[in-house]
Amino acid sequence: MFNSGPRNLISDVAGIRVGNAADGRLKSGVTVVLCEAPAVGGVQVLGGAPGTRETDLLEPHNSVEAVNAVVLSGGSAFGLDAASGVQAGLREMGVGYAVRGDRIPIVPAAILFDLQNGGRKDWGRYPPYRELGYEALQAASADFGIGTAGAGTGALTAGLKGGLGSASTVLPDGITLGALVAVNAAGSVTVADGPHFWASPFEIGEEFGGLGYPSPLPREARQIMPKVADGWQGGNTTIGVIATDAALGAAAAKRLAIAAHDGFARSIWPTHTPVDGDLIFSLATGRSGIAPSGPAAVGFHAAAGATMARAIARAVFAASAAAGDLLPIWASRRR
Repeated sequence: MFNSGPRNLISDVAGIRVGNAADGRLKSGVTVVLCEAPAVGGVQVLGGAPGTRETDLLEPHNSVEAVNAVVLSGGSAFGLDAASGVQAGLREMGVGYAVRGDRIPIVPAAILFDLQNGGRKDWGRYPPYRELGYEALQAASADFGIGTAGAGTGALTAGLKGGLGSASTVLPDGITLGALVAVNAAGSVTVADGPHFWASPFEIGEEFGGLGYPSPLPREARQIMPKVADGWQGGNTTIGVIATDAALGAAAAKRLAIAAHDGFARSIWPTHTPVDGDLIFSLATGRSGIAPSGPAAVGFHAAAGATMARAIARAVFAASAAAGDLLPIWASRRR
């Protein structure tokens, strides 16, 4: 039996903090995962339409293993500017990879498409994401908002508003895992058009309503639900971070990111499609000093997928309504 950490947030992992910044008029925002000390990083991309920065350096065969922060942003390709704002803030703090007297902050980033979500995108010559990234970094702490917050501010899923979600798991051997995810999927997080979450088998307590699965499962469960309306050509993508205080090398961090993608498959139908840019970063702070091995490693990777699935459900569960929304929030289905 797995238990959540005290906050049920990714910040239950020692050495991890999170900051959000958003613009309600824009219906978009940025989320920063800050590593208090450089953390071993990895990445796995399984969607067909990713938008990224500094992901090649995370491959195990490359020389820079540790990162200072990870950025999740709205704004499609424009949102990649958010990492520049975070990098500028880290440089002011004297944080970064040391190169002959200089400090270069290592800040991988990924974006989701929220340009056509009812928000105003008439920002002029330069998009606002660099400043939102800087603002999100300044807000980094152990406590942060989920739902309509940060990178999840303007997110949409099939039939419901998406959002930013997080969850944590403490394993029997003392290792902690935490997930953070911005859910803007082409697929549905709930079973057909009801309130029941696909991630229900992994729920701890009633963290996303405690409804379980519908009984019997509706015939419509296998159908692909439209995102907004038939013929919708808007953008998609679910982007996340799986973090742990386990002691992992670069190859093991890559394996952790791969395992966490099981959480996408357990909580979104369909996922990893050609029109999604689905991606997961992994971070290992090493604070526990424990390196999973043998049977414990199987449970560790299983917990990564379960934690991510819970975070995805919590993103949609916690979303709040705002003027100009194109889709309803989950709470409207519960009535």
